[in-house]
Amino acid sequence: MHSNGVPMPPERARDAREVAAVLAEARHVVLTTHVNADGDGVGSEIGLWHLLQARGVSTTIANPTRIPDRFDFLVPKGADASAHAVREIERADVVVVLDVGDIARLGELAAPVRRREAPLVCIDHHVGPVKLPPGPYLIAAEATATAELVFDLANANGWHLSPETACALYVGLLTDTGGFRFSNTTARALRVSASLLEHGVDPESIYAAVYASAPEGRVRLLAEVLQTLVVEPDIGLAWVSVPPDALRRHDTTADDLDGIVEFPRSIAGVRLALMFRQIGNGRVKVSLRSMGAVDVAALAHQFGGGGHHRAAGASLGGSLAEVESHVLAAARVYLRDGAGGDGGGGAIGGA
Repeated sequence: MHSNGVPMPPERARDAREVAAVLAEARHVVLTTHVNADGDGVGSEIGLWHLLQARGVSTTIANPTRIPDRFDFLVPKGADASAHAVREIERADVVVVLDVGDIARLGELAAPVRRREAPLVCIDHHVGPVKLPPGPYLIAAEATATAELVFDLANANGWHLSPETACALYVGLLTDTGGFRFSNTTARALRVSASLLEHGVDPESIYAAVYASAPEGRVRLLAEVLQTLVVEPDIGLAWVSVPPDALRRHDTTADDLDGIVEFPRSIAGVRLALMFRQIGNGRVKVSLRSMGAVDVAALAHQFGGGGHHRAAGASLGGSLAEVESHVLAAARVYLRDGAGGDGGGGAIGGA
């Protein structure tokens, strides 16, 4: 079935119908996504919230961290119950995790989700083994974004797409493809986006809300982080570091760092770009981006992280200087040893 004019693989349609059957039996569904939610995580859960509410299913959103301000325009009044997320998780008939394949990425919600006996649904597009309680799952690593799979869930079951649903799903596709620039911008993703436009999306207004409504502090933060840029052109390596108190001084959050690692990646000849930042508890977050054949997911796996071929993330214990030294040494070896491989991918949520 592809009533919106976008065919889908038969196995994906089958999985979508199995997920819908579980959701149809629920009295109360709770939707959640990874810590430091990105546009795909937020857009996917808000899109699904609209779809379920329209079908008379009581639904709330309960995330481990607050929805970034830039996506406030998408959030329906009363939909976000993240302030008491654990309680919501515990009272749900069904929990749906979106844009997450590893329960550890739910942060403080991982434990209450793990304790549950009721059904857990996963809708996700990340590569790698699934580390979640039993499904049903709607997982397709070849999908551009989780939002594409929520679109397929609606499509396979004949659910109507309201303008609000379409806008939320469009945000997921737009952000996970870097504005339809990244290598995960497939022909199918553009067909899905076209269908969403036909259901009431205004691309310019969404662009303005997501990308052209920055607080002054975000731009000043960008300027300061870019001052730390180091490039090693002989091997195609570049990196930036977030000064330890920069977020506080500019009155910004981790969400305001989104996209900064794309600047070192944009330098001619750079094959691997990194961004380092302290995240508390004696740990440092590393965001990895690549060009061409360099597989950053494989490099991130060395440090317990993961992601996509060209976008990945990891967190390591130690000081900023220690982690930089350790990861950069590994990155140099990786690049000199001819890192590569086939595959594609875009942004990983929270990477």
